[in-house]
Amino acid sequence: QEPFANIPEDTIREALKVVLDIRNHPLLIHCNRGKHRTGCVVGCLRKLQRWCLASIFDEYRCFAAAKARVSDQMFMEQFDISSFKLSQASFSR
Repeated sequence: QEPFANIPEDTIREALKVVLDIRNHPLLIHCNRGKHRTGCVVGCLRKLQRWCLASIFDEYRCFAAAKARVSDQMFMEQFDISSFKLSQASFSR
């Protein structure tokens, strides 16, 4: 079953701003209902980190398991990262 769930792009963008701000590290990413928003945030983060889509989708499916949705993968693929200005510090551990 593939119910359409619209995840607002603004929500993902705001979450990524929090994730990328090293003042918030370390952090834990989770959502209340399952894997979809979390998976989309992490998938979009991986896209910012220049992972190839195949690797992003492999990681997503590994953790989403039975809850994996094609619509989430389409969202990640279509997500526009061009508005993000990244520094190396954004990805420090």
